[in-house]
Amino acid sequence: MENYNYNNELDEELTIDLKKIFFTIWSRKSLIIKIFISVILFFILLTFISPKKYIVNSDLYINKANNSNMMEINPFALEELGAAGGGVAALMSGGSGALSNELELIQSPLVIDKVIKENNLVYKKRWGIIPNKKEGEYISTAAFLKKNISFENKKGTNVISIEYKAKDPELAYNIVNSIINNYIELHKQLNSEKSKSDKEIIETEYTKAKAALSKKVDAVQGLPENAMTTTGNLTAMSAFSKSAQQAMSTIKGQVIAGERSRIELTEEAAKVAELSSKLEWAKMVDKMSDSSKVLVLKEPQKLRDFEYSSPKLLINIILGIVFGFIISIFAIIIAELTDRKLSFSMLSDNVLYDLEKDFTDLKLQLLANQEKNISIITFENLSDDILSSLKEFKNITLIKADITNEFVQYINKSEKVVLFSKIGQTNSKLYKQIRTILTDMKKNILLDCLIK
Repeated sequence: MENYNYNNELDEELTIDLKKIFFTIWSRKSLIIKIFISVILFFILLTFISPKKYIVNSDLYINKANNSNMMEINPFALEELGAAGGGVAALMSGGSGALSNELELIQSPLVIDKVIKENNLVYKKRWGIIPNKKEGEYISTAAFLKKNISFENKKGTNVISIEYKAKDPELAYNIVNSIINNYIELHKQLNSEKSKSDKEIIETEYTKAKAALSKKVDAVQGLPENAMTTTGNLTAMSAFSKSAQQAMSTIKGQVIAGERSRIELTEEAAKVAELSSKLEWAKMVDKMSDSSKVLVLKEPQKLRDFEYSSPKLLINIILGIVFGFIISIFAIIIAELTDRKLSFSMLSDNVLYDLEKDFTDLKLQLLANQEKNISIITFENLSDDILSSLKEFKNITLIKADITNEFVQYINKSEKVVLFSKIGQTNSKLYKQIRTILTDMKKNILLDCLIK
């Protein structure tokens, strides 16, 4: 059984003729230089003719501890945190959940719709020419949030960054500023509604408790506790007189009733006092409700015409270098595939790149195969020096490359073939046709020699 060596096959497949690649690239150096410089110049030109993009940004600090309804200010406030939010501790810790809510608020239609209307952001013709059915209508919040705008919670902080990109620096500034103002107003509105609701609830309860206290005062009955101290003689007489005993029993009942009324009145008065204190806090919170827990750390700045973020000259030069390299490679491939004249990439595997300088290499191969019939196929005229040097070999036959029956007969008598051609001058189509004939006839190409 024949042993098949996969390693040998792999080595053959990975063989790369670096010399051929170098000469292929070097022969196209003028094309590469022209394309490379043209692409770089194009990207440089784009820097000056492309629409300028301006980026306006701002940083907002969400001070959760400065909410007017927080316990530090209002000890009677109840935040809607509970189990879902982890309580006040979760809010004070600056957890991501709390700021996720803030990100949702700032991107909500309550804020964005006002921003859109204030800046007259409407649908326009596509690319300025294609009609749009929604033309003239205000864009939606979803459409606004899809491009040019970004909101980010800086990791580990209570800071939200806003960034907007536009071709008009004035528009970019106005939009960021509008987002901040409407977001702050939304917070004020939420605080105001909450404080008013708290005040109304407490005020209602206070009114009810005060009315109940008044009823308790009007309904007070019985004797005070110290009434028993004035009944000393009656107490002594109760030991001998039945009527005195009944009188003492009546007095005790009146004292107990009086004490019960006092306790109820004290409890009701304490309740009224507590609600009164809460009401005072609620009124203070209501006055503070126009404040906001949003602090603008970095104000948006109005940009001047030259303060654009893109395009940048350096970035475009780098892009020009990268794309110039890529396009040059594609240009070489296309040129090699479409060139009507012979190029280096079309040559066979065994190439003699300079016949005049390396004639001894050809001579060595001819001497090694002197017992075999060798045909030398010439695509171009040979110099007298080469012709005279070849005359000493009796086993070679010079044949002019051609697609004829006579040519095929000569090749058929040969055991090996040597090709003589010239880069940039030999007809590439004829060269490929001759190579195809040789392949079909299973003729081995001993050398592919290039003449100058």
